[in-house]
Amino acid sequence: MHRPSCTRGLSLAGFLFVAILFASCRVSAQEQEEVRGAAVEPADAPEIRAQMAIAENLLGKTPDRGAILYFLAESHAQLLEQRAAMSRLSECIALKEGFDPDGDPAFAAFKNADDFIKLVQQVHRDFPAIARSRLAYTIQEKDLIPEGLAYDPLGDLFFISSLYRRKIVQIPRDGLPTDFVPPGRDNLLPILGIRLDPVDGSVWANSFLDTGKTELLHFDRAGKLLGRFSIPGKEKHGFNDLVVLRAGVVYVTDTLAHKLYRFDAKTQKFEEQLVSRPLLQPNGIAITDDEQTLYVADQLGILHVDLAAHNSAELDPGRHNTVSGADGLYWHKNTLIAIQNGIGAPRIAQFNLSTDGLHVLKTTVLEYRSTFTLLPTTGALRGDDFFFIVNSQLDNLNGTRILDPLKLQPIRIGVLRLP
Repeated sequence: MHRPSCTRGLSLAGFLFVAILFASCRVSAQEQEEVRGAAVEPADAPEIRAQMAIAENLLGKTPDRGAILYFLAESHAQLLEQRAAMSRLSECIALKEGFDPDGDPAFAAFKNADDFIKLVQQVHRDFPAIARSRLAYTIQEKDLIPEGLAYDPLGDLFFISSLYRRKIVQIPRDGLPTDFVPPGRDNLLPILGIRLDPVDGSVWANSFLDTGKTELLHFDRAGKLLGRFSIPGKEKHGFNDLVVLRAGVVYVTDTLAHKLYRFDAKTQKFEEQLVSRPLLQPNGIAITDDEQTLYVADQLGILHVDLAAHNSAELDPGRHNTVSGADGLYWHKNTLIAIQNGIGAPRIAQFNLSTDGLHVLKTTVLEYRSTFTLLPTTGALRGDDFFFIVNSQLDNLNGTRILDPLKLQPIRIGVLRLP
């Protein structure tokens, strides 16, 4: 992730929390202005309203009504429309899908309200805390502000990307981290999603600033920069997460432009991939083992993209369940592993899918409301073990500046044994 501006939602992977944090700061300022009799609307109100219009148009047209309601509740809160925000939030919580507004900065102005407290209590009765993870690695470089994580089976090590230091660190099995791509060498932007090329083991990564400048990066196995690629034109883009196919094709989610792109390493050209509905802040992305199906996550759900048939459809989460807001998304044995940051309090969940991949048959919450879900972002699979960033500390980064150095903690990597 990067340092978001005050636009709503994710500016980079997992920056949902930071963007909302700044939105809550605007709420406080707004309330002060209202006391003096002057209402001040957020500067990004037109963008917020445009995204709300898209979401409202999808009500009744997608299987996850709760996701749209939660998105609208957050949006109303940022526009300081508290009555509308509570109405949408109450309707969302009544669906019992797993949305948890507790601690969500978007609702900071509500935290002491009786109605809000009752909603949180209801959620926690319906969805108890789950703690299954254990500590795998600790990184002492506190200001790393990590976002992406990838496993290299050839070297038996992990790569972790840094937003603040703008570098990539490698972590061998013994847990002694070293720089794979050192800071300052290639004048890089903050680095987000990171994946390994399945053919040669080279490293692909996304980078971007919330100003709209973004690059897809390619490094060899020694960390040498092989190429940096961007989309020409004046439109703002923000490459977030990615998957790499054996044929030399990279799919990237563009969070700022709300799009999905296909990059051909041979022609070095980007092509927008149209899907069945508008995307809102697309983030996590996963590919099946046979590379025939792509799963793309955004704030409203997950889209199933059939690469052979060139069509897409909404993944149906089933009743009392949500697949929305996935920051990290991974394919594992006909299941999807998701780090869901966009549903309020984060959780890690595993979704068992139908044979056609279009329906969730079973949901297993793996981690929720524990010391391992402080502010997770992405993860990586090593066999049946799922490793993930526990405390990214994204909420302590503002652009190129650490907000409070005294609050920084060593970075923890957790691990879950998948059922």
